[in-house]
Amino acid sequence: MSSVRCHIAISLDGYAAGPNQSMEDPLGEGGERLHTWMFEPTGDADVRARERVLEGLGAFVMGRNMFGPPGSGDWDESWRGWWGEDPPYHAPVFVLTNYPREPLEMDGGTTFHFVTDGIESALEQARAAAGDQDVAIAGGASTVQQYLAAGLLDEMHLHIAPVILGGGERLLENVGDLRLAPVEATGTPAATHIIYRVVR
Repeated sequence: MSSVRCHIAISLDGYAAGPNQSMEDPLGEGGERLHTWMFEPTGDADVRARERVLEGLGAFVMGRNMFGPPGSGDWDESWRGWWGEDPPYHAPVFVLTNYPREPLEMDGGTTFHFVTDGIESALEQARAAAGDQDVAIAGGASTVQQYLAAGLLDEMHLHIAPVILGGGERLLENVGDLRLAPVEATGTPAATHIIYRVVR
């Protein structure tokens, strides 16, 4: 069976997004600094971590607020994601939501499917779409928390930026008695990259 993993960047104080997320500041105040390692790599470890973000993946699961601006309610059908017409996924993406929406087909092989019946259903659909490849829980923090708490995540790639955000969306809350076994640790001035296996 394929593996379920996530890649997520956090601050030293544990936040995956800064405070006051908005349409203009989707990662919250200071949140973009968490991803310097990806867009301005400072060493081989950053480059390798960036390659792994999409490597061997056949489908993705994400929360509604990762696909669109913070908020709730019925969909604005004109909204097509943060990434333009050719999102980086190039595979099926299953978006957790309470509000139905028809699948959204984009350039490059990405189709967003909107799942209203919970995290297990989204993962089941993603596994079917991925075939022999792995599934990524793309985020945000709340979505990763739900999969960790349910025992449905196999591997976590944490990218810890040397940044203090002081508030926002904390990653490792409400996850129960979580046990992680470190598999690999590398680093650069931009981030420490740790791969953990989730211990059942």
